[in-house]
Amino acid sequence: MAATQRLELRQRQSLVMTPQLQQAIKLLQLSNLELAAEVDRELEQNPLLDRDEGANDTLLDSPSMDQQAEAVDPTSEREVADPDTVQRSTAENLPSSADEPLDTDYENVYTGGAAFEGPGSEPAFSTRGAAPSGDDEFSLEQRLSGTLTLRQHLSEQLQIEIADPTDRAIGACLIDQLDDNGYVTGDLVELAGQLGCPFERLEAVLHLLQGFEPTGIFARSLAECLALQLKERDRYDPAMQALVENLELLAKGDHARLRKLCGIDQEDLAEMIAEIKALDPRPALSFEGEVAQPVIPDVLMRPDRQGGWIVELNAETVPRVLVNSDYYAQITSAVRSKKEREYLNERLQSANWLVKALHQRATTILKVATELVRQQDAFFRKGVEHMKPLTLRDIATEIEMHESTVSRVTSNKYIATPRGTFELKYFFTASIAGANGTAHSAEAVRHRIRLLIDAESSKDILSDDTIVELLRKDGVDIARRTVAKYREAMRIPSSVQRRREKAGLVNQT
Repeated sequence: MAATQRLELRQRQSLVMTPQLQQAIKLLQLSNLELAAEVDRELEQNPLLDRDEGANDTLLDSPSMDQQAEAVDPTSEREVADPDTVQRSTAENLPSSADEPLDTDYENVYTGGAAFEGPGSEPAFSTRGAAPSGDDEFSLEQRLSGTLTLRQHLSEQLQIEIADPTDRAIGACLIDQLDDNGYVTGDLVELAGQLGCPFERLEAVLHLLQGFEPTGIFARSLAECLALQLKERDRYDPAMQALVENLELLAKGDHARLRKLCGIDQEDLAEMIAEIKALDPRPALSFEGEVAQPVIPDVLMRPDRQGGWIVELNAETVPRVLVNSDYYAQITSAVRSKKEREYLNERLQSANWLVKALHQRATTILKVATELVRQQDAFFRKGVEHMKPLTLRDIATEIEMHESTVSRVTSNKYIATPRGTFELKYFFTASIAGANGTAHSAEAVRHRIRLLIDAESSKDILSDDTIVELLRKDGVDIARRTVAKYREAMRIPSSVQRRREKAGLVNQT
């Protein structure tokens, strides 16, 4: 068969991830701290981007208090706890992509809010931008900058208590071996070999360091940590030593065996246990190594006067950036080469896309949060027992987005509510079958299990099988292994361990 050449025309569809689309997806899944760092990098790299420091800018034309929302249609087929108190979040009442701020005018600044506004005169559920708050001249970070760290505290004691330079060097290495709780980690024999000193000398330095403050530091185990604190209080007698050396029996609640090992009665054992509980098992935690970053909510929620909810973006977590059109016009007139013109146009396009991506991110977060609040209305009004089973697909279907988008939006994003601050993913819980075709949230079932166990008496400890029977009487169809899994996840001991613990408390009284 002879080889021939020919031309063919074929059509095919393919998904192309443009750099702009990749940037939008990347920004969507970032937390507010990561987003701030990313925007800072863009501001450094793009001369056409500026940070807006204006305090009087409004957030995407937030509506007035009388025009914040539109009441939902009572005839809606969607099942909600109270359909008259929430607004349906659809594409019709959200800003369209055509309204996104893409022009380069200096006045067009993205400030990170979105307004849901409708014609209804009785607003019941609204979403709007939050007013920015002023910066505190004396911030928490500034006040914490002079905090004494554990390493500094121990190093100061090392310089005072140990004069020999070699022992000081060994002590400095041992300080490096401390974990977050203040325990010495690693193989000390291997460390002595690395330092080229006898193990006995390293151990002697370790004993000196164990006398440093805070008491219990440089212990190699929990038992040694407690023993150091008891010795400092002059309470480490033979009976207490036997108790500390058998902490596993104390954890199991085996008081009978402990009384036998320590040679004491129940009253003495109760007093010794109380002393153990008063000690600090993690002495290093009294010193802060790094400043803990508080959770800053991305979305704020509060009750409305009409009985609904107001959901708004937290302006403190939304970067305020703008495209400097004046600077663009100024340097455009001075551009001579094609390469410079191409670079300038690329920077302008990148700046516009960043503004658009930030707007899309804020709008999407607000859209998802609004629907989550609407779906979980019963939880916010009545508590965790009324949490509704919810999946990513449920939210994605209602707001007409893809599940992957909802997943990215709810990761590392937090909402401050009257019931506390929660990650958005908290509201997605598995469904557990109930009577008459109803479904129960896994979180609500876990809460019921905890309430049942908290209410049990020392004479009537509930086994997992008994909990299953009680839940089934309430219409929750659950397996025993599921109850055990939930109980262990909440760190609740088994019925045998709880019986021992509560029997010990009764004996103490």
